[in-house]
Amino acid sequence: MAEKWTPDGWRSKPIQQVPDYPDAEKLAAVEAQLRNYPPLVFAGEARRLKAQLAKAAEGKAFVLQGGDCAESFAEFHPNNIRDTFRVLLQMAVVLTFGAACPVVKVGRLAGQFAKPRSAPFETIDGVDLPSYRGDMVNGMEFTPEARNPDPERLIRAFNQSAATLNLLRAFAQGGYADLHKVHQWNLGFVAGNSGARYADLCNRLDETLAFMEACGLTSENAPQIRETDFFTSHEALILQYEQALTRIDSTTGDWYDCSAHMLWVGDRTRQPDGAHVEFLRGISNPVGCKAGPTSNPDDLLRLIDILNPANEPGRLTVITRMGAEQVETKLPPLLRAVKREGRAVVWLCDPMHANTVKMGDYKTRSFDRILAEVKGFFAAHRAEGTQSGGVHFEMTGQDVTECIGGTQAITEARLGDRYHTHCDPRLNATQALELAFLVAEALKEGRTQARMMAVS
Repeated sequence: MAEKWTPDGWRSKPIQQVPDYPDAEKLAAVEAQLRNYPPLVFAGEARRLKAQLAKAAEGKAFVLQGGDCAESFAEFHPNNIRDTFRVLLQMAVVLTFGAACPVVKVGRLAGQFAKPRSAPFETIDGVDLPSYRGDMVNGMEFTPEARNPDPERLIRAFNQSAATLNLLRAFAQGGYADLHKVHQWNLGFVAGNSGARYADLCNRLDETLAFMEACGLTSENAPQIRETDFFTSHEALILQYEQALTRIDSTTGDWYDCSAHMLWVGDRTRQPDGAHVEFLRGISNPVGCKAGPTSNPDDLLRLIDILNPANEPGRLTVITRMGAEQVETKLPPLLRAVKREGRAVVWLCDPMHANTVKMGDYKTRSFDRILAEVKGFFAAHRAEGTQSGGVHFEMTGQDVTECIGGTQAITEARLGDRYHTHCDPRLNATQALELAFLVAEALKEGRTQARMMAVS
């Protein structure tokens, strides 16, 4: 799809946010080992995701992208994978009713092991050590041994990703995703959390399922009710790993990064002439790019032209992270420019990253500010006549106390109760599902306003 592109072309470009591996020979040996490993995902699956994202670009689907800030080796457990998958399913059902269209489910799972950092070194008590960059690079412990980037961690990340994908596929296709089960889980949530507020939506789903069953559509004879598509994604940060898992698809002859269905470039690594953009421009997967408050229309259009030169719907997703206070001023100029130039992109709202604050010893995020940015995102799209394609959350299925607010009323004093993240604060299961209900309400309200404007 791109002229003169090769999987290793990024190596000749300027690069940001990469670890300094002290043993180059060991790194090369690990890369060679990974090149012989089987793909984690398949090109046909990535094409199916691209087709679904194309519908989101047209307003005919809504994207839910969510999962861990950074996966860890220590928290690797089937129950943790199950619980995050379960909450994403619950959120998707709720959002389906709010958006009145299919929800494309994309997990930040099975590969989200690396994170960019604001500084290459961390200083504690006068001691300087390399920053923790995620478990696929180094360890959290503040020791020279743990912070030394180790290529062997790439192998461990691959193996954990393979095991995670195996379980996710079993859950998605083996009956765990049955709509009736998901609905029962949501009923349990509603009974314990502000029940009256969300009861109407659950009652409507009750009626819908009963109507479908009366028409003969049951879990036994309709796979769409008991199965679901579920895709994986992560930031393409450690390019040695991504290149090693990039293969030619035998049916099309195109290059695909088989580490995930979708890859994105972050706000710190989206330089148009940089290594990360160079790598992403040549793979045929759906790709994304983050856009923060420093993004301007000209730079974004240049990135769009590099990453999606054929203007293919579903190929490129722009994930905005503006902050609650800036979204309604910083986002509209980008929307106007992309609309004016006729570029086909999916717009997602990441309301997490630009709303991080420090409280005492902990980084946290306010539930109310997260919701405010999502609402501002929707309002900006309505005002500009563009499609709000979906949301991108950092969340977990566990009962952590990392973000303040929500019906649980987590306060600054409670942050230390169960603060388990290896990097940034995540919504817990209750907060994530509560947010889905509130977003669904906002989507429903937006559809009502659109209908009234159309009539008037």
